[in-house]
Amino acid sequence: MDTLLRGGRVIDPKTETDRITDLLITQGRVAAVGDGLTAPTDAEVVDATGLIVGPGFVDLHSHVHSIAGHRLQAMDGVTTALDLEAGLMPIAEALARAAADGRPLNYGFSASWSQARAYAHLDRVPVADFTASMDLLGTPDWQRSSSPAERRRWLSLLEDELGAGALGIGVLMGYAPRSDPDEYLALSRLAAAAHAPTFTHVRELIEADPRTPIDGSEELVRAAAETGAAMHHCHVNSTSLRHIDRVLGLLDRSRAAGSRVTVEAYPYGAGSTAIGAFFLAPEKLAGLGITPSSLVLVDTGERIADEARLREVRTIDPGATCIVTFLDEADPFDRAHLHRALAYPDSIVASDAMPISWAASGGGTVYEQHEWPLPAGGHTHPRTAGTFAKSLRLMVLDSGTWSWIEAFRRCSFLPARVLDEVSSGMRGKGHLTIGADADVVVIDPTTLTDRATYADPTRPSRGVRELFVHGTRVVHAGEIVTDALPGRAVRGDA
Repeated sequence: MDTLLRGGRVIDPKTETDRITDLLITQGRVAAVGDGLTAPTDAEVVDATGLIVGPGFVDLHSHVHSIAGHRLQAMDGVTTALDLEAGLMPIAEALARAAADGRPLNYGFSASWSQARAYAHLDRVPVADFTASMDLLGTPDWQRSSSPAERRRWLSLLEDELGAGALGIGVLMGYAPRSDPDEYLALSRLAAAAHAPTFTHVRELIEADPRTPIDGSEELVRAAAETGAAMHHCHVNSTSLRHIDRVLGLLDRSRAAGSRVTVEAYPYGAGSTAIGAFFLAPEKLAGLGITPSSLVLVDTGERIADEARLREVRTIDPGATCIVTFLDEADPFDRAHLHRALAYPDSIVASDAMPISWAASGGGTVYEQHEWPLPAGGHTHPRTAGTFAKSLRLMVLDSGTWSWIEAFRRCSFLPARVLDEVSSGMRGKGHLTIGADADVVVIDPTTLTDRATYADPTRPSRGVRELFVHGTRVVHAGEIVTDALPGRAVRGDA
């Protein structure tokens, strides 16, 4: 249905528009922006007085591949949710699964470096499922340096995945931090030749472990300079911790020298990953400034008591998801580190949203729910539901650090532009110019807030009044439209 949004505060970060006017959506695209627009016959007219109308948020770092997860992100203003740090493999299977099930939001994936290496090292057949990727994080054999034959094999697999529609290469280097740094240069050269970006969870910083083969952030900027590839630094807040100023200064110098480096952050002091991750080994925690009690198992709520229990859990179930508190948000000093990561010029907001799970009545785990509101007892990280609303609350409403134009620039426009070269389908996203995709969010700034907590992580954000994906309403009057599955695949052009 065509829709006329009447009298909202329309904000377009591409043209720096910020004014009270009308916006017309026709056949899934922005058809007109201007005062006193006439609604076409049968179009729905929505009174947007007092509301903010902007391009829907583009999340470059979302591990939710379910209808339930997409609905939580829709309530947070997201219209495109992409898994680019980890990726999925085979890409054709990942895209086909999502299309068969339907998705509320647009979706897409990078080529998975970790799964390609596991196939090359172990003949482990890749499965296009994030739980399979999590299980892999506690498997050490794929994490070692590759032989020349193994390297050729996984580079060839990544090249094939780029040709099949992957949106770049997702590199979980932080989970294989003792691998040969020359391998990272090789995959960066492949990415540059394919005009595809890389999305890297960097290996540990030199401050965390002086024995690291190369400082993680230094490695990324070196590869950008030497290969010319577009390099995206994932969640700089959680990999830099209290060394954020040193890392941001390094990125400044790299960007000033002309390297194509982009960066993202999220507004939480805790991360989430598999408890078997390399950097969560008991002997590694001191370098991160944390202890075993900083880790909580998502499915059971157990806080790890000591090193002995941590070793036990890592042995029994290395793929178990845990919450890891790196920075104390109640501490002004730590909170300032998070603020600087978000405030950094051109820093992109990205959620690192995690899958939602429920305990099944007969045992086991359920990862999908079609009912709305979601049933009680869901387990995830609160960033799945609240990253964008929390970022706007902190940076626009509470501190005034960002204007609304700047907020949409960081949440919509800049993330979409990271993918312009690899995917022509992204060029119509992140802005409201005529002909743009009608991925549109309508926000009530007087009620906007995040509500998800670590104790209750699936509480949806409040304040998104309407959300359109390709012109189809996914949120209406602040509630999910349960029969709306208009999300489309975002594919690479190679």
